[in-house]
Amino acid sequence: MRLLAEPFILAFDTAGAAASVAVARGKTLLAHHSLSLLHGHAEALLPLIDRIMEEAGLSPAALDQVAVTVGPGGFTGIRVGLAAARGIALATGAALLGLSGFEAVAALFPFDELHGREAHFLLVALESRRDDLYVALFEKSGEVAFGPMSVMPEALAAAVGKPVLEGGLVVAGDAAHRAAALLPPSSVRRVEAERVPDALGVARAAYRSWTEGVRENGAQPLYLRPPDVTFPPARRQPG
Repeated sequence: MRLLAEPFILAFDTAGAAASVAVARGKTLLAHHSLSLLHGHAEALLPLIDRIMEEAGLSPAALDQVAVTVGPGGFTGIRVGLAAARGIALATGAALLGLSGFEAVAALFPFDELHGREAHFLLVALESRRDDLYVALFEKSGEVAFGPMSVMPEALAAAVGKPVLEGGLVVAGDAAHRAAALLPPSSVRRVEAERVPDALGVARAAYRSWTEGVRENGAQPLYLRPPDVTFPPARRQPG
């Protein structure tokens, strides 16, 4: 692995309702593409990575870091992304970094636009495909204030807390509208539902991590609740 000031980063996200891949050198985006899909991440991901690497004009050996979302999201999608990231990192010697979908959203959020009293916090709310919401709160600095966590709708305002609500917040993520409707209207200054986890944010968050000296972390899956798996009842043995 070459330790460059401006690393070549391969980033991808398969945790949600899309498969997205990006290649960047530092902050400079070289190639990016996203496919909307609920299923079939395993079949779509590697061809998409090959296509983006070709567009970027890079060979796998040039990679310094492979960054992937570790959740929250679909169990299968997360596992597909992690398996691909680990395989590529092992084959190329690149550093392996896992990032949450919340970090991917926050990395592309223009915190410097939160001037004056407009808002003091960013709440990222992601869909769980169930009644609960996946949430994390970020300060203006981009640092995590709390979360990530799973919260039921009726408990969201209490989880966010009165001081945050009084200070005002922007709500982003694919569950932004649902989350905003559960909070006092006076506390929500903006809703940015178009800001969702994507490889672009993964690449930006990875570069920030790289500059801070954190270049790999093992990339373990982030599950905010057990996977939706039902096991058949055990059979009674005769006798």
